[in-house]
Amino acid sequence: MTISLPDLPYANTALEPHISAQTLDIHHGKHHRRYVEVLNDLIKDTPLATKSLEEIIHASVNDNAKQGIFNNAAQVWNHTFFWHCLSPNGGGNPTGALADALVKAFGSIDAFKQEFTQAAVTQFGSGWAWLVLENGQLKITKTSNAATPLTQGQVPLLTCDVWEHAYYLDYQNRRPDFVAAFLANLVNWEFASLNYSAGLSKAA
Repeated sequence: MTISLPDLPYANTALEPHISAQTLDIHHGKHHRRYVEVLNDLIKDTPLATKSLEEIIHASVNDNAKQGIFNNAAQVWNHTFFWHCLSPNGGGNPTGALADALVKAFGSIDAFKQEFTQAAVTQFGSGWAWLVLENGQLKITKTSNAATPLTQGQVPLLTCDVWEHAYYLDYQNRRPDFVAAFLANLVNWEFASLNYSAGLSKAA
């Protein structure tokens, strides 16, 4: 099967003023698209060409001979997931079971946001901040470059992309401002809650 570039789940202007249409055009239309194109070139005429994106990721992780395949496959997956972590009607606080679980794990929603912000801001260089479910417990983690919780026994619930191309046109070197805007105005708690429920069901 050919890996394809998914459409954004909203118009490219829908996240303004927090993320500009220009940023989405470049981030999705150039960076994400290029990962898809390179991955398809790398797996063409190989056994991986018939595999799903997740299968390609698991088959190539920690294999030096397949490092390029892993990097591009994981970045395709990470970006696709990230677009759904954003919403034109996002921000605020979660509700329901996820909210209760966050309070139990971190003490309060504000404490969660502070810890998540710390992970995002202190990720050195390119990478991601994540809220994950691991062995039934909520955890904040961060990964470098293309690394993904999918290969670490974790269920991703939410991520913030802190590669510079995610924010530099809009925020320049002010990564903390981008992360603050993500949490205050963009984070898709409904998506995270669905992932949380699915993760619990899978572990049951």
